[in-house]
Amino acid sequence: MYLPDDFADHLAVGNAAGRFAEALDVRSRIVAAGVPLLDAPDHAAIFCDPPQSVMGPLAAVGYDFGWDTRCYPSWVDERLYINVPGRLREDSPAYSRGWFRYVAAVFPTDRAALDNMDANPFLHHVTWGIAPPAGVGIVTVADAQALVTRMAQARADIRAALGEDPGTLIVAMPEHLAESPAVRDGLSDWMGDAGPDERVVQVMQGGGFLIQFFVLTGGRIEIALRLGTTQTFNPANVDKISRDEISTTQSDR
Repeated sequence: MYLPDDFADHLAVGNAAGRFAEALDVRSRIVAAGVPLLDAPDHAAIFCDPPQSVMGPLAAVGYDFGWDTRCYPSWVDERLYINVPGRLREDSPAYSRGWFRYVAAVFPTDRAALDNMDANPFLHHVTWGIAPPAGVGIVTVADAQALVTRMAQARADIRAALGEDPGTLIVAMPEHLAESPAVRDGLSDWMGDAGPDERVVQVMQGGGFLIQFFVLTGGRIEIALRLGTTQTFNPANVDKISRDEISTTQSDR
């Protein structure tokens, strides 16, 4: 299914066709490199003002905004935006047509933030999901090793396939694992060629794993591995990504 072919029937987003084409091209090259991507995208982020211009049509598609009772402050380009996530049920007809499992409607809090956006609205990035190794859970040190190793290897394979340095490997995991001496001792080996300045480990709010990294400059395409999460994003991940990994001005990137 990959991406929705009826997106333009619901939303007028000027850069969507180009971003989808880029996402599909990147996907084909990543899959050819042997990285096990899921058929459905994990999420997409759309910057917009006013928020109802995007959230209303997406709710009509089937997205449940506020499902995890969270919104996420996002300091992008040193300007404050608010990220409101929506979830699409896997039994939704839209999900079977390639609509994203989750979506982030991201809106500016003031005029300076609005003026800094490339366009209004615009599709900032598409995130492809990656399959976790079979039989892996979210409880043991061995689980953590398998999941982190899977993403570290994927990051190395994608670097080689695309010829571009990926963003930071951002790992959010359950608190008992993040604080485990065995996990802390093993992380350097598990993360492969991701050096100390290319990786971040955080506690996943609500439990489970969310491991992610961007693959194109400016944060246009992202890869995420999600297992056992109970909310769309991790606040610490959002803060790190917003401040250091993405920009709302992508035309020259």
